[in-house]
This record gives sequence, C-alpha cells and structure tokens, in this order.
Amino acid sequence: MKGLIIKSMGGLINFVGILSPRLAGKISLNLFSSPRRIKIKEKQRDFLETAFLEDVDINVSVDKPTNLTIKTYRWLGSKETVLLAHGWESNSFRWKSLILKLKALDYNIVALDAPAHGYSSGTKFNAILYAECINIIAKKFKADIIVGHSVGGMSAAFFQNKYQVPTVKKIILLGAPSNFAGVFSRYVKMMGYSKRVAKSMDQLIFERFNYMPEHFNAAKFSEDINAEGLIIHDKLDRIIPYSDAEDFQSFYKNAKLIATEGYGHGLRNEEVEDHIVEFIDQ
Repeated sequence: MKGLIIKSMGGLINFVGILSPRLAGKISLNLFSSPRRIKIKEKQRDFLETAFLEDVDINVSVDKPTNLTIKTYRWLGSKETVLLAHGWESNSFRWKSLILKLKALDYNIVALDAPAHGYSSGTKFNAILYAECINIIAKKFKADIIVGHSVGGMSAAFFQNKYQVPTVKKIILLGAPSNFAGVFSRYVKMMGYSKRVAKSMDQLIFERFNYMPEHFNAAKFSEDINAEGLIIHDKLDRIIPYSDAEDFQSFYKNAKLIATEGYGHGLRNEEVEDHIVEFIDQ
C-alpha cells in the first residue's frame, strides 16, 4: 500500500512536469528535503533529560540565510569529546546504548538533533545544511571524535573536508551514503519520476548550490581528511548499498572498513558498538 501511494504521488508530479517541469522539480525537491518529525516518547525524553540540555542558536547560509535553534545534549566526562550525529528521521535518543558505554568510560559526550529533527527547529533538511550545523557544534564543544550515522556520516565528511578542524582526530561513519547523486537517483527511482522531472531537480540543485548533484561526493571529499577513520557498513543494507562503503574505502586512505551482515541500515547492535568503542578508546 505504501509503495502504491508513493508511485501515485510520483505519477501526479510527473503529470505536473508535463505542464511545468520547474514546478514539478520544486515539488519533488520539497518532498525530498522534508523529513517527518518523529515524536519523542516519554521514556526517550526521560533519558535525554539526564543530559545537560542546551539550545544553540545558529545562523547559516547554504542556499539562503537560515536561522535555527539546535538542541544539544551533553553527558560530561574527563576524556575526549565525542560528538554524535544521527541520521534521517531520527534524533539523539538513537545513541542511548552507545552513550551509556562511552559514559561508563568517562568520555565527554555531545549529541545534537539535526535541523527539522527531534527538538531542533526547522522544517527542511539536507546534508549540506547539516554539515554547517555540525561545524558550529563541533567547534563550540571542541569535539575530538565524530560519529555519524547515515546522512549524519555524510554530513560529517562534508564538514571536515570543508573546515579541516584540527581538534577532530577520529571520524566514524556508520551506513553513510558516499555520494549525493546516488541518494538522488534512488529517490527518483523510488518515486518513479520521469526524466523531465529528474532533470528539473538537477537544474534546481545547481541554481541553489552552484554545483550539480555529482559534485557532492563525500567519498571523494574524504580523500582530503587527515583524521583517522572507521567505516562500518552492513552488506545487507537495503537503504544505502554496501558499495558506498567501498567507495569511501577507496578514497579515505586513513580509514579502515568493517563489514557486518544482518544488522541492516540501522546498525543497532552490540557488536557494532564494541567496534566503535574500541576504535575510540585505542
């Protein structure tokens, strides 16, 4: 049923594209950048409130000036600062199990809710905007290590490539997409968009960011990252293909790849957390 609704929506946008490709492109891009805000449950909120909470006001200019309030969570420790960046339609609670393990080892932990996610403000989201937010939060709290899941990982690569923050010594990418063009093409295929609509989307991306989608290649960007890297990706990931991890491995020379099998895109598993903790603690 869900697939039928998606295809029906794509068909309607294709019809609009016959009359106005530009309008269809705007509608499709709006859908692409509008995550559902998943309600945080009471038990999840109770855990998040064990942290020091701080709203960070951010003014960034990506394709246009944007004012945001980013919710951050801090669990204080005496060791290095670990910054946690979640993925699409998630929030900082997704890190609970890892946070407890890092807290037991006395690491200083910071998590943020991405724009349009959790308790942060905004209605639109993309990896370029997220990278700018990560930059501000990483500098504010002097992050030594960054862990990013899915688009959080892609955004972390975008951030470090652009800003080369010297305090960041390690980056961990979990199920991260290696390139924006691949994410875009999977979205076009899922929605069943026509070539006319897809071409209009590409043109609008160029107008907004001065580059075509192919430019935003996190794997290639990682070639210029000196921080030590760990890439963890599941071979059965149905959201972001394992080949994206191989792309990262081919460019990110100072990183190692760990392949899992059966944990899916979420990678919510004790074995994965143990790999992360071991890498951070070594």
